[in-house]
Amino acid sequence: MGISNSGAAPLVRDALFSAAQSSSARTVYSGVCHGTLGELWQGPYEQDGELHIGLISLPVRKYSWMHYLPGEDGEDGADLAGKDKCRRAIDLYLQHHGKSLPPGRWSHDSELPLGKGMASSTADLVATIRCLDRIFGLDTPVPTVADLLRGIERSDSVFLDRYALYLSGRQQIVRSFDTSPRLHACYIDEGGTVETEKLADPLLRHYQRHLSSYRRGLQQAIEAFDGGDAAAICECATHSAQLAQWVTPKAHFETLAQRRREFGADGIVVAHTGSLLGYLFVSRPDAARMSELSSFFRGLGRQCRFAETGL
Repeated sequence: MGISNSGAAPLVRDALFSAAQSSSARTVYSGVCHGTLGELWQGPYEQDGELHIGLISLPVRKYSWMHYLPGEDGEDGADLAGKDKCRRAIDLYLQHHGKSLPPGRWSHDSELPLGKGMASSTADLVATIRCLDRIFGLDTPVPTVADLLRGIERSDSVFLDRYALYLSGRQQIVRSFDTSPRLHACYIDEGGTVETEKLADPLLRHYQRHLSSYRRGLQQAIEAFDGGDAAAICECATHSAQLAQWVTPKAHFETLAQRRREFGADGIVVAHTGSLLGYLFVSRPDAARMSELSSFFRGLGRQCRFAETGL
């Protein structure tokens, strides 16, 4: 006579339910930061008798994440392999706040590829700082975030909640803007990667040679933001991209410029120290226009991407 297993199924279900409850109850601390799709303006800003690299970044709705799972054995060197700057941010943060990190394990994810001009490195750092804030129940103020970044790298303004004219080397906000346009981009990656730090000196030499053009461009950008004129902001992005052709040229820029009106684009945006370029639209392109753009870029041998930008 066989032995009945009628009681086994409920026991298995109970065990699985208990395990699921245990898994879902784990506390994970997370920090998130958006990246950029290049810059609406990048050029020289004069301060204290020196030229500095200034920029007005174009935020994009793509993100970097940093997670911390407490209570597990972790090792920064393994958990954050290739993320030396993030480890430096953790050290500086703990020193500043006088904290000690509890045992735990780090993990990271990102939609922002490296070396393309999407502020991936700075977004990683800001996501790390925000994750640490969650762990300790703190809210690190913006000036302190800038101070922490200053000790690590030339950075972007992705930790701000508005558009701003920002000095990347000094990690200084020159001024912020109340206008927060949502623009729509269709862009491509021309390939390769760019090391931002190596371009600082060539950029500053280029800025010195074309100082008057950059001054006009910056004034126009400020007026466009102050006036809340999204179309004028796109025109400023186009002008800045054109000036950048002399020092960080994009292979397909002239082709995009020639076809811009045909596609009804309001401007052209580039990652000045990256490999991205594309069209900007004040209004979202419809399905037919998206198909036309896709065909155009595919004819150039590139796959385009669509993204909504803004904060």
